[in-house]
Amino acid sequence: MNIRIGLGFDSHVFEEGKPLYIGGLRIEYPKGLKGHSDGDVLLHAITDAILGALGEPDIGQLFSDRDPRWRGASSEIFLKEALYRLKKRGYKVVNLDCTLVLDEPKIAPYKEAILENLSKLMDVSKDSISIKGKRREGFCMEEGVACFCVILIAHES
Repeated sequence: MNIRIGLGFDSHVFEEGKPLYIGGLRIEYPKGLKGHSDGDVLLHAITDAILGALGEPDIGQLFSDRDPRWRGASSEIFLKEALYRLKKRGYKVVNLDCTLVLDEPKIAPYKEAILENLSKLMDVSKDSISIKGKRREGFCMEEGVACFCVILIAHES
Protein backbone atom coordinates (compact mmCIF):
# COMPACT_ATOMS: atom_id res chain seq x y z
CA MET A 1 0.00 0.00 0.00
CA ASN A 2 1.35 3.42 -0.96
CA ILE A 3 0.77 5.82 1.94
CA ARG A 4 1.73 9.46 2.30
CA ILE A 5 1.59 12.03 5.11
CA GLY A 6 0.90 15.74 4.75
CA LEU A 7 1.23 18.62 7.21
CA GLY A 8 -0.88 21.76 6.91
CA PHE A 9 -0.64 25.01 8.83
CA ASP A 10 -2.52 28.27 8.66
CA SER A 11 -3.08 31.29 10.89
CA HIS A 12 -5.07 34.50 10.75
CA VAL A 13 -5.62 37.39 13.15
CA PHE A 14 -9.11 38.52 14.09
CA GLU A 15 -10.77 41.37 12.23
CA GLU A 16 -13.84 43.36 13.27
CA GLY A 17 -16.87 43.27 11.01
CA LYS A 18 -16.18 39.92 9.38
CA PRO A 19 -18.01 36.62 9.99
CA LEU A 20 -16.01 33.80 11.58
CA TYR A 21 -15.76 30.53 9.67
CA ILE A 22 -14.09 27.42 11.08
CA GLY A 23 -14.40 24.07 9.34
CA GLY A 24 -16.84 25.49 6.82
CA LEU A 25 -19.28 26.57 9.55
CA ARG A 26 -20.19 30.08 10.57
CA ILE A 27 -19.35 30.43 14.25
CA GLU A 28 -21.13 33.03 16.39
CA TYR A 29 -18.40 35.45 17.45
CA PRO A 30 -18.03 39.24 17.19
CA LYS A 31 -14.93 39.02 14.98
CA GLY A 32 -13.92 37.01 11.93
CA LEU A 33 -10.52 36.07 10.59
CA LYS A 34 -8.62 38.48 8.39
CA GLY A 35 -7.84 36.96 5.04
CA HIS A 36 -8.30 37.36 1.32
CA SER A 37 -10.90 34.58 1.26
CA ASP A 38 -13.24 33.80 4.15
CA GLY A 39 -10.15 33.11 6.32
CA ASP A 40 -11.22 29.61 7.41
CA VAL A 41 -7.95 28.44 9.01
CA LEU A 42 -9.14 24.86 9.45
CA LEU A 43 -10.10 24.35 5.81
CA HIS A 44 -6.90 26.12 4.70
CA ALA A 45 -4.71 23.87 6.84
CA ILE A 46 -6.54 20.71 5.69
CA THR A 47 -6.21 21.82 2.06
CA ASP A 48 -2.46 22.36 2.47
CA ALA A 49 -2.07 19.01 4.26
CA ILE A 50 -3.71 17.20 1.35
CA LEU A 51 -1.73 19.12 -1.25
CA GLY A 52 1.50 18.50 0.69
CA ALA A 53 0.85 14.78 0.96
CA LEU A 54 0.40 14.69 -2.82
CA GLY A 55 3.46 16.84 -3.52
CA GLU A 56 1.20 19.38 -5.28
CA PRO A 57 1.52 23.18 -5.25
CA ASP A 58 0.34 24.74 -1.99
CA ILE A 59 -2.86 26.71 -1.41
CA GLY A 60 -1.11 30.05 -1.98
CA GLN A 61 0.16 28.93 -5.36
CA LEU A 62 -3.20 27.57 -6.49
CA PHE A 63 -5.35 30.34 -5.00
CA SER A 64 -3.19 33.46 -4.80
CA ASP A 65 -4.31 36.25 -2.49
CA ARG A 66 -3.37 38.59 -5.34
CA ASP A 67 -6.11 37.11 -7.52
CA PRO A 68 -9.39 39.03 -7.13
CA ARG A 69 -11.38 35.85 -7.95
CA TRP A 70 -10.66 34.56 -4.46
CA ARG A 71 -11.59 37.74 -2.51
CA GLY A 72 -14.15 36.63 0.06
CA ALA A 73 -14.35 33.14 -1.49
CA SER A 74 -15.54 30.18 0.52
CA SER A 75 -12.60 28.02 1.56
CA GLU A 76 -14.68 24.99 0.61
CA ILE A 77 -13.64 25.77 -2.98
CA PHE A 78 -9.99 25.25 -2.04
CA LEU A 79 -10.67 22.04 -0.13
CA LYS A 80 -12.76 20.64 -2.99
CA GLU A 81 -9.90 21.27 -5.44
CA ALA A 82 -7.44 19.46 -3.15
CA LEU A 83 -9.88 16.55 -2.78
CA TYR A 84 -10.36 16.43 -6.55
CA ARG A 85 -6.59 16.15 -7.00
CA LEU A 86 -6.46 13.47 -4.29
CA LYS A 87 -9.12 11.32 -5.98
CA LYS A 88 -7.74 11.94 -9.47
CA ARG A 89 -4.43 10.44 -8.33
CA GLY A 90 -6.19 7.41 -6.78
CA TYR A 91 -5.76 8.29 -3.09
CA LYS A 92 -8.18 8.31 -0.19
CA VAL A 93 -8.03 9.87 3.27
CA VAL A 94 -7.12 7.40 6.01
CA ASN A 95 -7.25 9.88 8.87
CA LEU A 96 -6.97 13.58 9.64
CA ASP A 97 -5.77 15.10 12.92
CA CYS A 98 -6.12 18.87 13.48
CA THR A 99 -5.36 21.20 16.37
CA LEU A 100 -6.82 24.71 16.50
CA VAL A 101 -4.88 27.13 18.69
CA LEU A 102 -7.12 29.92 20.02
CA ASP A 103 -8.35 31.38 23.27
CA GLU A 104 -11.82 32.27 22.02
CA PRO A 105 -14.25 31.16 20.88
CA LYS A 106 -14.14 27.78 22.55
CA ILE A 107 -14.23 24.96 20.00
CA ALA A 108 -15.92 22.32 22.20
CA PRO A 109 -19.50 23.59 21.61
CA TYR A 110 -18.94 23.45 17.83
CA LYS A 111 -16.81 20.32 17.60
CA GLU A 112 -19.56 17.87 16.67
CA ALA A 113 -20.99 20.18 13.99
CA ILE A 114 -17.50 20.77 12.56
CA LEU A 115 -16.83 17.01 12.47
CA GLU A 116 -20.18 16.42 10.73
CA ASN A 117 -19.43 19.10 8.14
CA LEU A 118 -15.89 17.88 7.46
CA SER A 119 -17.11 14.29 7.17
CA LYS A 120 -19.65 15.39 4.57
CA LEU A 121 -17.25 17.70 2.67
CA MET A 122 -14.45 15.14 2.58
CA ASP A 123 -16.64 12.03 2.17
CA VAL A 124 -14.96 10.26 5.09
CA SER A 125 -16.34 8.86 8.33
CA LYS A 126 -16.31 11.11 11.40
CA ASP A 127 -14.15 8.60 13.26
CA SER A 128 -11.38 9.30 10.71
CA ILE A 129 -11.22 12.94 11.81
CA SER A 130 -9.92 14.48 15.04
CA ILE A 131 -10.36 18.16 15.92
CA LYS A 132 -8.92 19.63 19.09
CA GLY A 133 -8.90 23.15 20.51
CA LYS A 134 -5.95 24.41 22.56
CA ARG A 135 -5.40 27.79 24.23
CA ARG A 136 -2.59 30.04 22.96
CA GLU A 137 -0.81 30.29 26.32
CA GLY A 138 1.62 32.90 24.94
CA PHE A 139 2.11 31.17 21.58
CA CYS A 140 0.96 34.10 19.41
CA MET A 141 1.33 37.75 20.27
CA GLU A 142 -1.79 38.83 18.37
CA GLU A 143 -5.21 37.36 18.97
CA GLY A 144 -6.37 35.08 16.24
CA VAL A 145 -6.39 31.41 15.33
CA ALA A 146 -3.63 29.06 14.24
CA CYS A 147 -4.28 25.56 12.97
CA PHE A 148 -2.05 22.51 12.48
CA CYS A 149 -3.27 19.46 10.53
CA VAL A 150 -1.68 16.14 9.73
CA ILE A 151 -3.27 13.84 7.17
CA LEU A 152 -2.56 10.24 6.21
CA ILE A 153 -3.59 9.23 2.71
CA ALA A 154 -3.35 5.85 1.00
CA HIS A 155 -3.48 4.80 -2.63
CA GLU A 156 -6.67 2.85 -3.29
CA SER A 157 -5.04 0.12 -5.39
